Order: sequence, then structure tokens, then C-alpha cells
Amino acid sequence: MKVLVAPSLLAADFAALGEAVSMAERGGADLLHVDVMDGHFVPNITIGPPVVRSLKRVARVPLDVHLMIEEPDRYLEAFVQAGAARISVHAEVLPHLHRTLQVIKGLGIKAGVAINPSTPVSAIEEVASDVDHVLVMCVNPGFGGQTFIPRSESKVRAVRALLDAAGSDAPIEVDGGIDATTAARIVRAGARILVAGSAIFGARDPSAAVQELRASAEAGLDS
Repeated sequence: MKVLVAPSLLAADFAALGEAVSMAERGGADLLHVDVMDGHFVPNITIGPPVVRSLKRVARVPLDVHLMIEEPDRYLEAFVQAGAARISVHAEVLPHLHRTLQVIKGLGIKAGVAINPSTPVSAIEEVASDVDHVLVMCVNPGFGGQTFIPRSESKVRAVRALLDAAGSDAPIEVDGGIDATTAARIVRAGARILVAGSAIFGARDPSAAVQELRASAEAGLDS
């Protein structure tokens, strides 16, 4: 599988999200990553379905919605109706994770499970054959611009081994501290969807930053 680049709009200028979408797409973005935070599960508050609906009107690539919220089940249908093409929910907040994943799939989109840095890979063992992707957080969620946690590489390898053992070819997505210096090594570890915020929207030319990140990631595929 090729590497997909998913610019994170968390790092974009919220007063000009349409322009941010255009710059990311000009650079060849495969997905647009949308971080939804509730101020409870993570110490930050971002956006909800109305903004996703507005993004859907201008985006040409799929919206990859990451729900960092305590009660995702309450909002799944709203985000799907708003235009989400894929939703990731956190294992840490869901006592009935399998059921939630099935609900997302039943709504006609891709279902992923996300795990925080301190969450063991074993937490997703029972749903390894049910997920469309696994999102490995390489920083503690809540804020952009954080430093990549080096142990994330071994965690990605462990997730890949778990998925392979379950007979799943679901890709691994990574988020947090992903830039041109970390992309190749996390791809070598097994990641295939790279979420990057500050590395793209903090750059002088976000379109060029997308291209640079892809080049770095593809170098990891070749090595």
C-alpha cells in the first residue's frame, strides 16, 4: 500500500479553513484530518459537525474525522451526515468498542480505533479483525506542535504484527510529531497514513510541505 498524507486542520488558520483545504489539496493531500476535541477526554475544545459540513462543501478529498471525545456514540450519525468519510474513536473511552465500530460501518463509512501513547496494543486485540484502520497517537492528544515520542516506532510495529496475526490488512495511521524528519522511520515501522499539522500549516508554503512530507515518507518505503 502506498503512503497517504493527511494534513491536520488543527494547525491551520481557523479563520481561513477553505484556503487551508485548497493549499493542502494543491500539494497532493490524500485526506484531510479533522480533530474533534471536547475539553473532557483531552484538554482542548475544537470543532463539531457544522464545521465538518462546511469543510465537506469545499474539500475534494475525503474527511478523516478523529473523535477525541468522551461519548462518541452520541455523535456518530451527526458526523457522518456532515460528511465524514472515516471516523476514528478512542479505545480508552469505549466499553463496547466492537459495537461502536459496527455502528460506524453500518453508517456506510470506514471505522478506525485510536490508541494513546500509554495505551497498550493489547487493548485493541479483540477488534483487530474489525477495524478499517488503527490510529496510533505519537504524542499525547490535545494540542498540536508536540514532539514525536520515539517509542511510537516499536508500537507501530506491534500493531502491525497484531493486525497481521488477525489476517487484517488495515493500514496504520500515525498522528503527532510527524514531519520530514520522522516520516521515513515511522513508515519503515509500518505506518501508511501520515497525519501532519504543524509541519504543513506551520510552513511558509503548505503545498510544498505536503510534497516534502510525501517524499520523505516514500523514502521510508524504499529503504
